[in-house]
Amino acid sequence: MEANSRSTGRLPAAFLTPGSSSFLDFLGDHSPELLPGNRALPPLKGAVELPHGTTIVSATFDGGVILAGDRRATMGNIIAQRDMEKVFPADEYSAVGIAGTAGLAVEMVKLFQLELEHYEKIEGATLSLEGKANRLSTMIRGNLSMALQGLAVVPIFAGYDTDREKGRIFSYDVTGGRSEETGFAATGSGSVFARGTLKKLYRKDLTERQLATAVVQALYDAADEDSATGGPDIARRVFPLITVMTEEGFRRLPDAEVSAIAREVIDARLERPDGPQAQVL
Repeated sequence: MEANSRSTGRLPAAFLTPGSSSFLDFLGDHSPELLPGNRALPPLKGAVELPHGTTIVSATFDGGVILAGDRRATMGNIIAQRDMEKVFPADEYSAVGIAGTAGLAVEMVKLFQLELEHYEKIEGATLSLEGKANRLSTMIRGNLSMALQGLAVVPIFAGYDTDREKGRIFSYDVTGGRSEETGFAATGSGSVFARGTLKKLYRKDLTERQLATAVVQALYDAADEDSATGGPDIARRVFPLITVMTEEGFRRLPDAEVSAIAREVIDARLERPDGPQAQVL
């Protein structure tokens, strides 16, 4: 298709033919080899170490939802990257946090962003949050063959539902199975520890700032127990990436604000190393 457009100066017929509003369907019809799940892997002997990203956490508050992640990527017992970005905007009101094989995960996010943009241009309207969650489920299911070979991608999708006027969270398994979470969720190798922290700290009446602090506490505890999760790095000025979705749309908290929250958490840990206690009811 590319050669044809260069020689004639015209777009190939495939680009001018009415069809599905799904970019994935279009790509699958005309260049299926470009889809990550359709790529053939070379024969290999033994395990292959690739960069993996962890840990992602998300929680809702009155008026929106927070999606955050640590910054470490590991490759076996090696730290492959200390400042990886694992949380990306999907569109104006939603975001995706990635855990799993880093390269495939980032590529899947880019395809997902393009899928949502393509739908909006073709249909002249945005997908509902439920529809976006379903599209991502389809993409993960398409990567199942890779997942069975050890190249899994397990994201969290969160966003502000403009119809229901509240934040919502969706988690996935490697087969594309989707679950809507109530209150909070976590994925990645440190998720069990992060979820435990949120379980004791989360309340529905937390403000955005209080919830951001609780999320940093959760990532701190995950890093304290899981070597693949990176905690706040004061020396290198590498802090968790925190995003917020409200009726005003997607925004990423400034580094200065996240730094201030992380420093408050670290200072408090000097007095109480195991972190804050659950509120007594």
